[in-house]
Amino acid sequence: MVGEEGAFVLGWDEVLTEEELSVTLKVLCMSEEEFKEYKEQDGWEDDSEEEENSTLSNEALSRLKTPCKELLYDSVLLTLESYGADLKAEQDLLNNKEAYEKLSRREQQALHVRYGQKRILHQLLELVQ
Repeated sequence: MVGEEGAFVLGWDEVLTEEELSVTLKVLCMSEEEFKEYKEQDGWEDDSEEEENSTLSNEALSRLKTPCKELLYDSVLLTLESYGADLKAEQDLLNNKEAYEKLSRREQQALHVRYGQKRILHQLLELVQ
């Protein structure tokens, strides 16, 4: 369901791997009985057109059912824990010109990437609270 990378791709405005995230949330939030019924459907293709055509925009994420929100929230917290420093520490480093200039070009770029990733994850936390 998740693909080779085992991760979902989030953007500022929507989930870029929306189909994978939608199916994963749907399956993980099902009861055992619901899963059995869903699995027995013809090739998992009997979803409504509404679900197939919906996008996981930030607005849609904030309207998810509570179990899906809780699952996403916990997943984001686990992902944030995997980083060495929190968002504030990264922001402080970016704002400290002297410390920032001591970093190599590669370290500076990595800092910008990590900071952007953490900002998106914090935005997702706010959406699903």
